[in-house]
Amino acid sequence: MQADIVIVGAGPVGLCLARALSGAGLKIAMVEQQSLADIGEPQFDGREIALTQKSVRMMRRFGLWDLIDPHARAPLRSARVFNGPSPGALEIGHDLSGHTELGWLVSNHLIRKAAYEALLQSTAEHGDVTLLAARKVSAVKADDALASVTLESGETLSAKLIVAADSRFSSTRKMMGIAANLHDFGRAMLVCRMTHEAPHEHAAWEWFGYGQTLALLPMNAERSTNAHQSSVVLTLPVGQVNEVAALEPEAFARHIEDRFMHRLGAMTLASTRHVYPLVAVYPERFVGKRFAAVGDAAVGMHPVTAHGFNFGLLGVENLGKRIIDAHKSGFDIGAPSVLQGYETQHRRATKPLYLATRFITDVYTNNTAPAKLARDFMLRAASKLMPFKKAIAASLTG
Repeated sequence: MQADIVIVGAGPVGLCLARALSGAGLKIAMVEQQSLADIGEPQFDGREIALTQKSVRMMRRFGLWDLIDPHARAPLRSARVFNGPSPGALEIGHDLSGHTELGWLVSNHLIRKAAYEALLQSTAEHGDVTLLAARKVSAVKADDALASVTLESGETLSAKLIVAADSRFSSTRKMMGIAANLHDFGRAMLVCRMTHEAPHEHAAWEWFGYGQTLALLPMNAERSTNAHQSSVVLTLPVGQVNEVAALEPEAFARHIEDRFMHRLGAMTLASTRHVYPLVAVYPERFVGKRFAAVGDAAVGMHPVTAHGFNFGLLGVENLGKRIIDAHKSGFDIGAPSVLQGYETQHRRATKPLYLATRFITDVYTNNTAPAKLARDFMLRAASKLMPFKKAIAASLTG
């Protein structure tokens, strides 16, 4: 099969890239390990995505936003950072951003479903995207003239450009010989939805406790009961997380109440529970010969700053624009100059926050006495620095 671009991975970022390129006169092939049914009807996986204002604008442009149920789009109006048992918090309000909300929270599986539906609509009009589901890539090759992807079935796809969008542990990136710096935090996060007595006021919490990290992502009220509802994220060493995840629902709810020091009142488990390892990934290069990486295959962020998918969309915008501009000009879309421009811009946009996130997680998960004092001092100082708070608000809105 011959195409202009082969995208490996039909997750949210891969689907968004295909949607961004559809209609530009390019022939696009997508390869995904999951079945077509799993792509079209993704199941709840516990992950709630914090979208910046900029990301929402891009999703509107790609036709995704209006395909998501408005009740499933929860406004994020403020962010609070707690340290240890102290009731005080650094608070970043939406008023610092110039918007009525800092951003929005939407479930990962709903973004995936909307991206797939938007791509289907565009493909029906332009006939330019072929999705090969339940297929696995076994080899990737590239030379000065052409690149190719070989599937386990033996089928070969040739293209001017191969794009990896197949997770932070991208096998496609590895096949291209691109090394990555991986940082295993030695912890895992448990995510689920819970209802609770006290209102969340549409504020996200990041609570750096001693020996644990808690996050609360405010969702819209539960439909049938109108109960306050949030996504709860508990980060602990892997063994401890697995023990908590194995508790019976009632015991689990009481356990989480205790960890939140009963600040939310009585809590009830409202969804399935999911556990994910915490590993940050930053490749040595985002591009190679007729190759580019986007999404988590390019930058695998720790979720504490909630920028993973936002960086993915930023990469889609950056790479997509360069590909379309090159194609319109009759230029080779896989040329080194096209790809190097993407590499430079995306690294400049992502590296500072990636490093800052590493610093934050190192400092705020260190439970030595000096570290506890230092982080308490930093939060108190930050709460008094308005320019600093405005900068955080600007980052959260994108």
